[in-house]
Amino acid sequence: MELILFLFILLIGLFIFGMSLLRSGLFHLSGDSLKTWLYNATNTPWKGFLAGILITCMLQSSSAVMIITIGLISAKMLSFPQSIGIILGTNIGTTVTTELITFDIQSFLIPMVGLAIVFLFIKKKKVQSIGLVILGISFVFMSMDGFEYMALPLREFGIVDTIISSMDRSLILSVIAGVVITAIIQSSTATTAIIMGFLSSGLIDLNTGIAILLGSNIGTCVDAFLASIGGGREARLTAYAHIWLNILGVVIFYPFIGTLAKIGPTLATNPEVQLAHISVIFNVICSIAVLPIAEKFGKLIMKIHGR
Repeated sequence: MELILFLFILLIGLFIFGMSLLRSGLFHLSGDSLKTWLYNATNTPWKGFLAGILITCMLQSSSAVMIITIGLISAKMLSFPQSIGIILGTNIGTTVTTELITFDIQSFLIPMVGLAIVFLFIKKKKVQSIGLVILGISFVFMSMDGFEYMALPLREFGIVDTIISSMDRSLILSVIAGVVITAIIQSSTATTAIIMGFLSSGLIDLNTGIAILLGSNIGTCVDAFLASIGGGREARLTAYAHIWLNILGVVIFYPFIGTLAKIGPTLATNPEVQLAHISVIFNVICSIAVLPIAEKFGKLIMKIHGR
């Protein structure tokens, strides 16, 4: 049983490593142009919103974009009000990753790894970066298969069975679990991938999966908050805005988890795809609802955390 737990932890590490390779490869392909573009395209909340979506899609990580944003704010290249639109955009951009990991490319994984290794040995940075992207994608999908395969054996652990049974009985515990897991592994995408594996194996139902997904949106704020420490007042305000936006979104959607679970089967056949689509619905509605009042929201954050 210890071996199963070790392998599961190893799978989480493989997924996060794969996401890191993917992000690194994409960042190297774009160079510093992303930072420059982010700096030049955020003079209004709408522009920042679109920039946040695009750059998060390119880097496949909302946390990475938030850390870059906070870094630019700390360097006085961006201001706190400019970050509100970016935050809203990253929340939508990250759903692209959630949708991508539902694709079925398992039969191509071995050839992809071989191609990635060949690219990595070619002494051209762009080709090597493409190799990193391909290798990262391969590792992500390998770990996704592993999550599904390992889900049922994991339940044989008494503590795991107790936790899952508790989450099935209490959605609030599922939300808390999503917060804690994401805060520990520092990746909401990894948390979502684990949920998808559990859904595919029938280990949890869609209601529980949605609740954990909502909690992961709060847990992902940890990276941005840590990055803001020592970054100055406006960097801290950006981190607080990120936290409040996600908490308020979860509080508003929590009563509708059952409704979302009923909508799920109308969106797709597979439960993991249903979860991905529900993630899009949640993030799009939350972001679009706040965008028209982004400046007022920023002023409210300054009033609450201005000191």
